[in-house]
Amino acid sequence: MNQQPLHGVSVLDFGQVYNGPYCGFLLAQAGARVIKVESLVGETLRARGARSSASYPFAMLNSNKECIALNLKSEDGRELVKRLAREVDVVFENFAPGTMDKFGIGAEGLRAENPRLIYASSTGYGTVGPYRDFLGMDITLQAMTGVMSITGEDGGPPMKTAAAFADFIAGTHLYAGIVSALYSREQTGEGATVDISMQDCVYPTLATAMGSYYLAGEQLPRAGNHHPGRGLAPYNVYEAADGHVAIICIREGHWRKLCEAMGRPELGQDKRFVDAATRAANMEAVDEVVTAWTSQLGKEQVFEQCQEHGVICAPVKNLDDVISDPQLQARGTLEMRAHEHFGAIAQMHTPLRFRDIEPPELTDVGELGQDTERVLMELVGVDAAELARLRAAEAVG
Repeated sequence: MNQQPLHGVSVLDFGQVYNGPYCGFLLAQAGARVIKVESLVGETLRARGARSSASYPFAMLNSNKECIALNLKSEDGRELVKRLAREVDVVFENFAPGTMDKFGIGAEGLRAENPRLIYASSTGYGTVGPYRDFLGMDITLQAMTGVMSITGEDGGPPMKTAAAFADFIAGTHLYAGIVSALYSREQTGEGATVDISMQDCVYPTLATAMGSYYLAGEQLPRAGNHHPGRGLAPYNVYEAADGHVAIICIREGHWRKLCEAMGRPELGQDKRFVDAATRAANMEAVDEVVTAWTSQLGKEQVFEQCQEHGVICAPVKNLDDVISDPQLQARGTLEMRAHEHFGAIAQMHTPLRFRDIEPPELTDVGELGQDTERVLMELVGVDAAELARLRAAEAVG
């Protein structure tokens, strides 16, 4: 088996909730040694308790990491961070802006200890600009970036997406920034400070809505499940006999193939539907035609017939469907693993796949501080006497 791409890279992961921990998960799954650093009570998700809904994402995002606990409010705890920073390649965090700087262990402080260090942070709005000190979480970023203004039904209130996509987009960009900086260090020998703004990361997702905004000269009303710019039809979620399906036709060939799948090839020549512009202008009529077909079939039947005719379609799956999805199983994306409170749970392997390199086996998330002693002894030479003193001073857990 070939070596993992980040084999030999060592990381201190100060990640919280989803954003940072997902970056650490990607790094660990790419072969890096990731040391998760928590407070003496545990990071936010761990601290919510093992029987809460937070227990699943905590297990999912923190596998394959070593777990240490340090008290950053103590001088000894901060000194240990500096000593560890001299020995690792990367430190990253997604604390509230300025948290690490307040303790003297931000980018400037730690890179003074190790000039080759990659220090990366992800905050709501980055480290410069009028919003730099503002706190940010997924829902507030969806509000601030305009995502909520384009989500929902015409005439209804702004809506957030139920998935925490701002957090995970930011975590992915944090990973990309770190890997880019590691490559640059190979060329220059110099470390780097990486500054990721969640607001910046979300903006590209507005591409379609912004295109419609510039074309119309104003923001269009929310479009529900229709195309945000109302420029494509069919483009909607349609009722089936046992659920719903999503169907989209981008090119003329897609529409003709859908007409064939519906058993109505003559609709391809109907003057109301002859091209994309006329279909968009007659969107309600298009939806009526498609719904008349889909509503008579089960969602899997619609899906199968669309696949047979080369139509872009998918059944709307619930979470039961997702964890048993045959494609996710075939790729090895999901693995059923034992959880102490939930029984068998579906945990994910990395989405990043490299030919001829198997992703590492998943491990259970460590207990709080379970690796503190070993990591401190191995990386910074803490001996038993010093460890006892640090524990007595409540500097480590």
